[in-house]
Amino acid sequence: MPADTLFQYLKDIGDGQIAKETPDCSVVPYAINSEKNRTTITNLENTRLISTTDFFYPLIEDPYLQGRLACCNVLSDIYAMGISRVDHMLMILGISLAMREEHREIVTREMIRGFDDCAKEAGTRVTGGQSIMNPWPIIGGVANVMCQSNEYTKPNYGQPGDVLVLSKPLGTQPAVNLRQKLTSKEGKEGFFKGKAIDEHEINDAYHMAIESMGHLSRNTARLMSKYKSRGATDVTGFGIMGHAQNLATAQQQEVDLVLEALPILNKMDLHIEGMHDFAVAKGYSAETSGGILCMLEKEKAVDFMKESLNDYGQETWVVGQVVKGTRKAILREDRDIMSITESFLKH
Repeated sequence: MPADTLFQYLKDIGDGQIAKETPDCSVVPYAINSEKNRTTITNLENTRLISTTDFFYPLIEDPYLQGRLACCNVLSDIYAMGISRVDHMLMILGISLAMREEHREIVTREMIRGFDDCAKEAGTRVTGGQSIMNPWPIIGGVANVMCQSNEYTKPNYGQPGDVLVLSKPLGTQPAVNLRQKLTSKEGKEGFFKGKAIDEHEINDAYHMAIESMGHLSRNTARLMSKYKSRGATDVTGFGIMGHAQNLATAQQQEVDLVLEALPILNKMDLHIEGMHDFAVAKGYSAETSGGILCMLEKEKAVDFMKESLNDYGQETWVVGQVVKGTRKAILREDRDIMSITESFLKH
């Protein structure tokens, strides 16, 4: 759903502040109301309950990996708050009515297994959830963590002079869609003949996209905390520009987030005739389990990126800067398109 439409629906919910201060997660003070004397116990006044939810339809061919991607996508919002631990998860599951029973059993079991294995890798566990019968298979969940108010990165402290660092490349949506077209009847009959992209390039982008989507951003969250990030967002359904705008809107100071470079999976910024234009180079292509876009002091960003590469084997990119402004996200017309032709994970 387009961001503007969604926020119109949300404006009458609660106090109208959903996603205004913390664009990725629900963050609420945790207090216990005593029914006996109608007072609030204040020994938990600095404790926060942080939670998020997400679910979606299959993107790829492997149900086990689809379960893993769904789990990574749910956890990404928590990691964008600079929190590298999660107390527990709930699983949302739609069991497909459109599949033959023997296929449904395999797909459902493997999606659950992929989600659960990823949760264990993240140091958390699935403690419950909800399942329904549905035409399409769906998987996703809820993540919760309780922490002190000084344990998470508030997203709204950007300062002029900060730089914007992105932890994963862009272009996952066109990569999976091009792969679907390639393996379809139309693709096998020569749809891509004479196009500016070939089968090998599509497969390379697809496999890099799976690697990116299936990579937990837990280490990025650790580095955000260590290097005192001034705020961050994960890049998912609204694209990098949509999420950058949400982050800009939440800032306490009057600043703009200026994007000057976009690291994009090789050729995923092309518009292929006969296919939807995902507008990756314009920053509006949806991502699944995308990278963390974080604001860092310039000097700390150097060490952040060096440690990410040397200790965790993960390449990151400076993609812009924070400047004085009016709380807008701006994509420069002369932006640098960085073509990512090999894994951003080095080991």
